[in-house]
Parts: sequence; C-alpha cells; structure tokens
Amino acid sequence: MRDLFGGPTKCLLVQTKFSALSFWNYQDVCDIVGAKYPAAPLGLLTVAALLPQQWTFKLVDENVEPLLDEQLLWADIVCTGGMLPQQKSMLEFIGRAHELERLVVVGGPDPTSQPGLYKEADFLVLGEGEITIPMFLRDLEVGITSGTYHSTERANMLESVIPRYDLIRFRDYIMIGMQFIRGCPFNCEFCDVIELFGRTPRFKTNEQILKELQTLYDLGYRGHIDMVDDNFIGNKKKVKELLREIKAWTIARKYPFYFTTEASVNLADDDELLQLMQDCDFRYVFLGIETPENETLAQNNKNQNVNKPIEDAVSKLLSYGMVSNGGYIIGFDSESRQIASNMINSIQESGICMAMIGLLYALPNTQLTRRLEAEGRLFHLAAQNVGDTDIDQMTSGLNFATLIPRAEVLKNYIEVLGTVYDPQNYYKRVIYTGLKIKTKYRHKPSFSTWLIYMRSFLRVCREAGFSKETGKQYWKMFFTVIFRNPSGIEAAVNLAAMFIHFQKQKKYIVSSVNNTLAVMENKSEEAFNNRMTGKSIQRPARVPEVHC
Repeated sequence: MRDLFGGPTKCLLVQTKFSALSFWNYQDVCDIVGAKYPAAPLGLLTVAALLPQQWTFKLVDENVEPLLDEQLLWADIVCTGGMLPQQKSMLEFIGRAHELERLVVVGGPDPTSQPGLYKEADFLVLGEGEITIPMFLRDLEVGITSGTYHSTERANMLESVIPRYDLIRFRDYIMIGMQFIRGCPFNCEFCDVIELFGRTPRFKTNEQILKELQTLYDLGYRGHIDMVDDNFIGNKKKVKELLREIKAWTIARKYPFYFTTEASVNLADDDELLQLMQDCDFRYVFLGIETPENETLAQNNKNQNVNKPIEDAVSKLLSYGMVSNGGYIIGFDSESRQIASNMINSIQESGICMAMIGLLYALPNTQLTRRLEAEGRLFHLAAQNVGDTDIDQMTSGLNFATLIPRAEVLKNYIEVLGTVYDPQNYYKRVIYTGLKIKTKYRHKPSFSTWLIYMRSFLRVCREAGFSKETGKQYWKMFFTVIFRNPSGIEAAVNLAAMFIHFQKQKKYIVSSVNNTLAVMENKSEEAFNNRMTGKSIQRPARVPEVHC
C-alpha cells in the first residue's frame, strides 16, 4: 500500500446532506439572499486543520453542490462526519465511496453515539478529533487500513487549531461558524451535549479567537459569524473577558462582522454581559426554552429555566438589539393537559418568531435514553433511519412509549405548529419584535453587499408582499414598523423572509403527523409500543399534574 501518511495524499472532505425540510435548512431564504446553504461545515474545516498539512485537500458540501464520481476518484482518502439528521446520507455516502474503492474515514456526533451503525467505514474516528485523529494517523503511518479510535479524554481547547476556512467559498453561505467553548455546566436530562463534551466548560483563549477572526478577515470575509457553542455563556466571566477583546479588535477594523449565538435564558439576568454583546454587534440569540411549564422543567433537570418568565427575558434581549429564537419540545412525561395552549401563549406573548418546536427525541447515550431503557419504554428500531425517512425531531420524535397517549401528544403538536405559524399570529410577533427592538448595529455592509441586501429586500416584498396568504399581513407589518420604529425594519423584514420557509415546513410536518395519526387509528397503541420496544409493556401511570 502506498504511503498515505507522509506522501502527497489527496484528501476529500464531504459534508453530506441535511433534510431539505429541517428547521435549519431554510433554502428559500438562501435563494432570496443569493446563498446556497445557511451554515458552512465547521466540523470538517476543523478536521482538515488537524490532518497533515502536507496533504492536498478539497471539500465538497452536498448541501451546496452535487458530489461527482470524478471528485471521489481524485481522492486517496475521503472523510465525512455529522449529526443524527445526516445519518441516512452518511451511510449512503459510505456505500458510494466503497463502490469506487475509496478509503473512508467517518466521525462526528452520531457515529460517536452509535458507532455500530457505521461499521462499514474503514476508519471510525470518534469523540473529539483533537484526541482521536492523532491516534488514527499513527496507525495510518504504519500502513494499517482500518480501525476504530475512541477516548474518554477531553480535548485541550488551548491547543485547538484554526479551521481551514480557505477550503470554502464564503458566498455559498449565509453564516460562518466559530467555536469558543465545549461543554455545558447544566444537566438537562434530554441533552447529549454534556455526554459528548462533558459538564465542565473548556475554552479557547481570547488570543485564539482573535486569530480565527483575523484569519477570516485576511481571507476577505465580512458579515455574519455564528458562535456555535451550545451555551455561549457557560462561564460568564470568561465570556465577558472575550467580548472586551473582541470589542477592541472589531472597533480597530471598523466592525467587519456581526454575531449570533446560543445561550441559556439566564443571559437576560446580566446587563453588563448584554451590553458587551451589543457592543460587539450580536443580533440573534437562540434560547433553549423547551417548555413554559415549570414542573416539566424541574422534572427534566432544566432548573436554570424554572421561574424565568420567557416574556421578560425576550423583552430584555430586544432592549439590547437582539432577537430571540426559541427551542421548544412537546412530549415530556410530566407536561400538562394544557400544554398546547400554554406553549402557544408563551410564544405569542414573548414575541418569539423563530420557534423551533419539536417532538421529544431520546438521543443516544443521554440520561433520558438510559431512563427509558430501564423502564422498558425505548424504541430500539427508531435509533436508526429506516427506508426513506430521515430522523428529525420535528417529524420522527417520540422514539419511546409515551405516558400521555401518543395521539394526544401528536394532536397537541399539530395545534401548536398550526397556531404559531398561522400567518396572522406569526406577523403579530414580527410587529411586536419590530416595534420593541432597540438596534445599535455596528457592522456596515460594503456597497456591493448593500446592493445584495436591496435585491433581497425586493425579493422578500415579492414573495411575502404579493402572496395571497401573507400579503396583507406583510404590508401591515412593514408600514407599522417603518413609521413607528424604523430601526427595527431590518429585523422585521428578515423575520418575514424566514416565514416563507416556516410556512412550507409547517405544512410538511402537519401533513406527516396527520398521516401518522391516520395510521394509528387502526392500531392498538399497546401493540405498537410492544413491537417497537421488543417486549410486552403497558403504559405506565402518568405523572400527576402539580398546580401552583
């Protein structure tokens, strides 16, 4: 076998497809702004930086362009990796690469959680790449052609590499990702982040982040950077120190970037932190809200959200110029009979427009999965994609026997989706956001980018303003915001653009869930549960409701 480690090795990195109708795959918005996909493949860019730099690299993102056989044949070795929603496309990719006799290396969150599903890969490089890629390379150096590499050791973020941002075309993406922290100090039962990365947050230094920003700056990138941390404020003291450094760096370069991130709801408790984020031009924050019911939050160890009024938190972020996106989940054991109306009221009253509402999914190796397994309620057949269905918590959640009748959970889900993504209700929230937000945007687009923005604005006006379903609501929103709070019109129009995607997604999900309900009408739920769990079970007693 030729020397793949030290020779002139050609390495192809492939980002396989996400579902076209997932919450994050807003293709319509990409078309409006002239991009091809929302986010660049940060994981593979980091992998490229961890591999021998004498290799020649090419990256193909199947969400952006088709993968050609010629590209696979060019490569001596091919690498891929990804998350649960990519499972089907990753498995198909492994088969295709092997048909062309390419050596395949696979890693990422889903292979790490379910390595048995990826046994056909030549190399499984699991866990954190900073630890396991060197293990893989040592074997490759001595001519070994297959292996599995895993370690319980955590990566030292102080030794992190700068991702190979030069391997992508910036114009293909709406945003470029950057990571500051791994791990989360909280202990949510359903979360796999703490299983994959631990509960002790690990950080890059401020200098490392500034070097990554400078790399992007030197490569000519300007615009949207997403801090992809699962909880950006896992250590508020560290984050404040970083933001002070970013503020000085970005002022010196006339604000080349603006930022988005994900954080816990307690972000709203810290005005100093919010001010620093505004100074650095943070514009959107994804909040893991999960449910408006305190009892359910406590039952699932989401204690950081208990007794935290979402309306107050969202209002506080708007006062610092930041729009809140929200993650919600239906299907918890302890949720009340009023969960649909409670969730609808929470979303409407808070004004959260971009609400990712999903069905509870027991992710591999989480506390939730272990509990459901012990209770005999876990559906083992649902741990992998079957047929043409992609696993996605918005269409294929509830991979366990529910305490609440499954049909009731699904009907609640449809009610919430149908109500909050009704055009009139959605645009009420857009108006609320547009009127309440107090923007102090620092980043100024170049003239060419400004022309793209104007083209995008006209496209939104065409798509939303002249639609039978949204036209009246769009123009009401536009003129209300432009006259009463003109600085909020950019955020409001952006949210109107997002609705083009959400409207299609809602119709797809509601149709899919209604089909499931129609099938369930002719089947016994107990028989269904017994088939999926592989054992005879009866629905456990429901957790009694607690009324405060």
